[in-house]
Amino acid sequence: MKKYDDVVGIDVSKLTIDAHMYKRSIHQVFSNTSKGYKALVKWLNKNLEGQCYFLCFENTGHYSTNLSIYLSQNDMDYVEESPLAIKRSAGIVRGKTDRLDSEMIARYAWLHKEELVLSTPKEKDIQEIGRLLSLRDQLVRDRTGKMSTLKEAQSLLKSPSTDSCCKIATKTIAYLTKQIAALEDRIKILMQSEEGLDKNFKLLNTIKGVGLILASQLIYHTNNFQRFDGWRQFSSYCGVAPFSHSSGTSIKRRNKIHHIGDRKMKTLLTMASVSAIQCDSELKLYYQRRLAEGKPKLVALNNVRNKILSRAFSVIKRGTPYVELQQFAA
Repeated sequence: MKKYDDVVGIDVSKLTIDAHMYKRSIHQVFSNTSKGYKALVKWLNKNLEGQCYFLCFENTGHYSTNLSIYLSQNDMDYVEESPLAIKRSAGIVRGKTDRLDSEMIARYAWLHKEELVLSTPKEKDIQEIGRLLSLRDQLVRDRTGKMSTLKEAQSLLKSPSTDSCCKIATKTIAYLTKQIAALEDRIKILMQSEEGLDKNFKLLNTIKGVGLILASQLIYHTNNFQRFDGWRQFSSYCGVAPFSHSSGTSIKRRNKIHHIGDRKMKTLLTMASVSAIQCDSELKLYYQRRLAEGKPKLVALNNVRNKILSRAFSVIKRGTPYVELQQFAA
């Protein structure tokens, strides 16, 4: 990053944003609306006129999206950082308020300004895909709950009330299924609306085990494969990359994946791996070979998860569909 004179830490909540200038130790609260953003810029221009600065705030999903878009539209430097990275760098903290959080964020940004990379908001279509995927996940969870309710009701003794409950639950499940299908159709339309998205989406679907949802999630989390340098970096982000654990000569444990990661992506990759083992002869042989080497089943399955990620990044980098080489073997 270029040389900055000051940094502004911002704590973003649902209704307000707390801003703190690190060097000047000035604090101010604004509303988390377009009107509040304008007031924030006016306050910054008044106190930091002629100085070079950047803003830093936590990635809080929907709460921080509008702020990042506004700053980008006004050509202002900002960094949208992981909340966990900021929290773990704070050391021992007693007490918690929005003001203290904004000071902590400002301190973190100033101390790590040489390492931080300026952020940019995701493209509009990718943001829309993220919202659709989020809503679909909610509907799928609701449908799963209703299916459990229906199964429990069907196990009860026959009665007019039980029959009514089953009918209502069945209609609700059918309605949710219809809405989930509509969201998936909307995702497909968005993918086809932009050439880059459509090309990468089709390439990902040539990989066995990768379907509509996993391909869409890969495109969303990688910002259409522009956010990460390679599949190993993304594997670490998902929480499926193994790390060594050793110290001196007395502690030397086997490699393990870290518990920090994107749980949704980890779950999707697990489901894709189980499917790929059944329908992809190459991955099936690879999985069986790992088991024959004495690897535990979960370790072998995690190897398959990384294989799928490797294939995904490879087809995008080459720009050609995945080809199963074993079918051409003599």
